[in-house]
Amino acid sequence: MNVHVNARAKGPASGQVDHSFAQDVIAGLSQRPKKLSPKYFYDETGSKLFEQITLLPEYYPTRTELRILRDRGEDIAAAIPPDAALVEFGAGATTKVRLLLQECSFKAYVPVDISGDFLNGQASALRTDFPDLAVYPVTADFTKPFALPEEVKDMPKVGFFPGSTIGNFDPHEASAFLRSARAILGDGATMIVGVDLEKDERVLYDAYNDAAGVTGRFNLNVLARINRELGGDVDLSGFEHSAIYNRDRHRIEMHLISRKPQTVRVMDHTATFRMGETIHTESSYKYSIERFAALARNSGWAPRASWTDPDGMFSVHALVANA
Repeated sequence: MNVHVNARAKGPASGQVDHSFAQDVIAGLSQRPKKLSPKYFYDETGSKLFEQITLLPEYYPTRTELRILRDRGEDIAAAIPPDAALVEFGAGATTKVRLLLQECSFKAYVPVDISGDFLNGQASALRTDFPDLAVYPVTADFTKPFALPEEVKDMPKVGFFPGSTIGNFDPHEASAFLRSARAILGDGATMIVGVDLEKDERVLYDAYNDAAGVTGRFNLNVLARINRELGGDVDLSGFEHSAIYNRDRHRIEMHLISRKPQTVRVMDHTATFRMGETIHTESSYKYSIERFAALARNSGWAPRASWTDPDGMFSVHALVANA
């Protein structure tokens, strides 16, 4: 969980449709098995639901990563060159980046997100709170190549990718992202990455199947978004949330399960479901320190250091771009 692409769109009521969203939904529901990209969780409603998830007693990643950033801030700062430009891939809420900005001597901050309005609001608040920090928002999909602002061209670069978002990618996609980040940041760059760790399966199950049902509402909201923005006729009561741990692939899988045989319409397309058929909406891979280090090495980065909480629930890694 915790992909910060924040893809937002105006629906048919305003006469505008996000064609990328429409194409991805139609393509995903046409596949076998059906799937939807987790980046579409994060409309305004989904973003609010996710903020509720981060406060749930079962959901450990956010508070655990924050603890590492607080407790090991001096050590993390020692791995970062002075007067660098901090480039955050998929900038979300600023809680975590503020911890880095308070601890480290960054000269500039480059938040990257697909939503320009969201970015500008965050940038304005940071400029007020950090008056000596130059803030250069970049409106872009961080999963694709983009250009950094000219103002930071000659500064050392530090990438920031918190929240275990790396786990939302399949391993080959995670490797492709790390290679892309390596190309964007350039030679000598540093990368700070949050990575969720393997642990007791019951802890993982509970984190994605909370007792209050917030994660279920978050998962189902992607169907509500299809109705709102693409004029879909999906019966939300015809689907239920499911999250399971796939031991062989080291990942939590979130699904929406059809509770009955049904057909749904999205724009001019239809998708037919059998009872029990699922839509795979998200994977969240869990790593060991060693397996993530191997992934990084195979993706153009040399592991420099890693830090965990006392219980070994979560990890933060410092990587250095290979020459």
